[in-house]
Amino acid sequence: TVSLRLENGGSSCAGRLEIHYKGQWGTVYAVLWDLADAAVVCRELECGTAVSAPRGAHFGRGSGPIVTAYVQCSGTERALRECQSASWDHYSCSHDNDAGVVCSG
Repeated sequence: TVSLRLENGGSSCAGRLEIHYKGQWGTVYAVLWDLADAAVVCRELECGTAVSAPRGAHFGRGSGPIVTAYVQCSGTERALRECQSASWDHYSCSHDNDAGVVCSG
């Protein structure tokens, strides 16, 4: 199973997106990151609707691997894993563009 969490945003429904993948928590590099992508995360976390999809490590830089990038959700998917993206792996690139999510919940 893939677990998602939002960190450093003051609630469980806002913050830097982190994905537990292959035994480690990592982040998403926010190339093409937008409200449709955030909407899927909010749905998966049962946090209501997406309010914003901040980029540029708005909620601080994460640590660990970058799990994916170039996420392109239509906004209707039930889970982030269903969205088109770069293949999921552990990449070592900069955390200066970690993806964030703010949900209504």
